Amino acid sequence: MHLLAGLFMLGALIVVPLMIVGVLLRVVLGLVLLPFKIVGGLFKAFFGLLGGLFGLAFGGLGLLLGLFVLVGVFLILPLAPLFLLGGIVWLALKASHPAARTA
Repeated sequence: MHLLAGLFMLGALIVVPLMIVGVLLRVVLGLVLLPFKIVGGLFKAFFGLLGGLFGLAFGGLGLLLGLFVLVGVFLILPLAPLFLLGGIVWLALKASHPAARTA
């Protein structure tokens, strides 16, 4: 029993300082890398906002283009035969009445 307790104490004498060194290394490494994390966060925020603004602008342009396409498909395209017929009639009337000549 005393041998097991001695081994446990010996293990604790080895593991506890290693744990303390590990924690200190993590703290020092975290403090060294902290400025880079702050600058990286600022870049991420800046480019995130910039990307959001561009996404909003191009999304709005895409919405307008989509609305124009919908108007063209559902309004102008069904009326295209009437526009064509009206254009033919207009050209025929214009051709039958010669332009007035001015001297």
